[in-house]
Amino acid sequence: MSAASCLLTEDQFLCSICLDVFTDPVSTPCGHNFCKKCITDHWNIDLPFQCPNCKKGFSTKPELEVNTFISEMAAQFRESAQQEANSSSSEQQVSKPKEVPSDVYSGTKRRTWMFFLLCLMCIFIAWMVSDQKKHVVGPLKEEYGPLKEEYEAKKAELWKTGAEILQMIQKRRLKIQEIKHSVELSDEDADREIAEGVQIFTALKESVERSLAELIKTIKEKQRTTKQPAEGFITELEQEISELQKRSTEVEQLLQSEDHLHLLQSFTSLNAVPPTKDWTEVNVRPPSYEGFVRRAVTQLEEMLSEQMKKLLSESDLKRVQQYEVDVTFDPDTAHPRLILSDDGKQVKHGDVLMIFPDNPERFSDDICVLAKQSFSSGRFYFEVQGKGMTEWVLGVVRESVNWEGEITRSPQDGYWTIWLVNDNEYEDLDDTLFYLSLNSRPQKVGVFVDYDEGLVSFYDVDAAALIYSFTGCSFTEKLYPYFSPSPNDSGKNSAPLIISPVSK
Repeated sequence: MSAASCLLTEDQFLCSICLDVFTDPVSTPCGHNFCKKCITDHWNIDLPFQCPNCKKGFSTKPELEVNTFISEMAAQFRESAQQEANSSSSEQQVSKPKEVPSDVYSGTKRRTWMFFLLCLMCIFIAWMVSDQKKHVVGPLKEEYGPLKEEYEAKKAELWKTGAEILQMIQKRRLKIQEIKHSVELSDEDADREIAEGVQIFTALKESVERSLAELIKTIKEKQRTTKQPAEGFITELEQEISELQKRSTEVEQLLQSEDHLHLLQSFTSLNAVPPTKDWTEVNVRPPSYEGFVRRAVTQLEEMLSEQMKKLLSESDLKRVQQYEVDVTFDPDTAHPRLILSDDGKQVKHGDVLMIFPDNPERFSDDICVLAKQSFSSGRFYFEVQGKGMTEWVLGVVRESVNWEGEITRSPQDGYWTIWLVNDNEYEDLDDTLFYLSLNSRPQKVGVFVDYDEGLVSFYDVDAAALIYSFTGCSFTEKLYPYFSPSPNDSGKNSAPLIISPVSK
């Protein structure tokens, strides 16, 4: 086998999961190649779906496309490797050189770089055989034997050291990719937080500006209600002053007249004071603006507090919605009176017992059904619509919950759920049962779980509001999404629970 062929195996045929030559190679949507079994097993264990190389996440399990080029090249490589191995074996049988130590390329799985080393070993052995035939004669043979053995032993150690170095290099390259991906995620998170911060603070700034404008408008309106009558009083007083000044001028002119008859004739009309308004009780009191700003600021604080809660809730809901997972009902766990849709997305209570195969994991008393999917790490989120229903229970349960007999829905018994009862009452099924006070009736509920942080949260999706959170939980088992449509109550609760897609 040529050295070039060996180099191609390391660069083109390496599966980064099993570190072996590709078997049934497939490509992910992001363009990376893996053995079909390796990537399938990886996604069955680690959710959500994510590329092991670039860490790109997918909301649903991607369709894997067979990489025909890599598949054909891998097949040609194996065929070539087999031919070279057979050829090398025949040559070794003729010359019978000392066997290469098996620990150089043995193990539970042959690594790709081992094929590279094997190629070089084959070239080395062939050269040794040819060189021995040409130069080793007579007494030199006796001296060459031990030297060759020592040389081969040291060479084998160097091969092993070289292989370890190559493996260390590969691990560090993967670590570089991991660190770079972490930095990229950090940058994305920072950009998202900045954008959300700008959005929230811009909204708050606009609210403050609107409140200031309202305050100024109110003060000016109060000022106008005081100023307008005052201006009217002033106008009226000025008119009376004008009339009085006119009369005063007439009286003064009459007093200066020497015409006795004229004075007597005008006396009656000029002796009386012109009719005027009594201004004694008329006052203009300036309005009190004391407390205006304080009351406005208090109202602004209350408004901003509510607005901040709403904006932060919307931001929080958007954040958890990115962990959406696709879940479907598991008919093997469904209570016999439950009716499931063919697509596994709707469930309701029926009046008759359904015929299901016997299953030790089927609930016999609790009218509920679990999801097929389970989660033992990371974060996940799903939404359920309960429009038209008067009673339901939603949440998650641990794998070892009691399947038969009386059920106690509490975290102590492996249940983290909330319960709609009596059409508009909501209960938190914690160790101590209590009612939840909600401003509106949720039509669609979002369930978010952070397994590692021990958090289970419920959201009113339409109102973008947090309903309740279980915090400080300790999860040690698989968690399954839990759904109970409850009895249909003679048709009053006949609407189905529906697993709905997330609308972001």
